[in-house]
Amino acid sequence: MILNAIAEKLKRQSKDDFKGRYRDLEEMFKERGFEVDHSSVNRWVLAYAPMIEKRLRQFRRPHCGSIRVDETYVKIRGQWRHLYRAIDKHGNPVDFLLTAKRDLDAAKRFFRKMLKDEPLLSPGKIGTDGANT
Repeated sequence: MILNAIAEKLKRQSKDDFKGRYRDLEEMFKERGFEVDHSSVNRWVLAYAPMIEKRLRQFRRPHCGSIRVDETYVKIRGQWRHLYRAIDKHGNPVDFLLTAKRDLDAAKRFFRKMLKDEPLLSPGKIGTDGANT
């Protein structure tokens, strides 16, 4: 039941993000002699995007021993979203998380996401901007 709800949410988001682009891919396949429906391409994106992201994470460069974490608000399609991000001392992004709410659960989710795949690359120190808000 929970997985169905997540799948439905991803479908709604993907429709907005890629509106009209799946039909372009359908036409490109047709030009090359393949019959593919644009809804199949949408299902491929929903199925394989998380796997691709997981594999690309393996190629992250190791960061130096410390990282800086900050948080800010950004406006996306007319709605304010909360952005958590971590960068190394050279200014290279380590990871980020975009959420609708700024709360403890979102912060924990960001740190879990940032540290889960590569425990050996975990930073020795994590610095913040020092704001108490």
